[in-house]
Amino acid sequence: MAANKANESLELALEKFSKNIREVGSQAIWSLSSCKPGFGVDQLRDDCVDTYWQSDGQLPHLVNVQFRKKTTVQDICIYTDYKLDESYTPSRISIRAGTHFNDLQEIEVVELNEPSGWIVIPIKDIHDNPLRTFMVQIAVITNHQNGRDTHMRQIKIHSPAEKRAITLDLGHLSTVDCRQYSYLR
Repeated sequence: MAANKANESLELALEKFSKNIREVGSQAIWSLSSCKPGFGVDQLRDDCVDTYWQSDGQLPHLVNVQFRKKTTVQDICIYTDYKLDESYTPSRISIRAGTHFNDLQEIEVVELNEPSGWIVIPIKDIHDNPLRTFMVQIAVITNHQNGRDTHMRQIKIHSPAEKRAITLDLGHLSTVDCRQYSYLR
């Protein structure tokens, strides 16, 4: 039931703000600190909560998201399911941002208690605005039950939608010749 509420709450929030946000993860280059074969970035980004990334190594487990240009990040949404993944479920996540690997700064730490569904992590700068950055790193610091490897089922990165309006003041078009060219197709 909690998972259904989490899914519904994300869907309602995204539906409400769908005109005001866009998913920008597809504009980035994704890399992982480690993964089991067949459980990598493709599964993390395939829009299916039945598949997942599974790390393979020592903590912390890292998801690196590098944008080609400075990008405004409003929130990060992570789908986890404690009931299915148990000790593989993250319990503490650190969000870091910067221009490259060498200057990442921790901007948020999230504690999770048996999460099931979408976790929405707002990303803000010091002025409480969405953060503009070249890189985001999601670090799994600890797992539930001291688990070694981790599962994350989906990650979405949202940015405020750009408002681009084109206004043309063509005046009053009165002749037939002018009117036939007055509309864009």
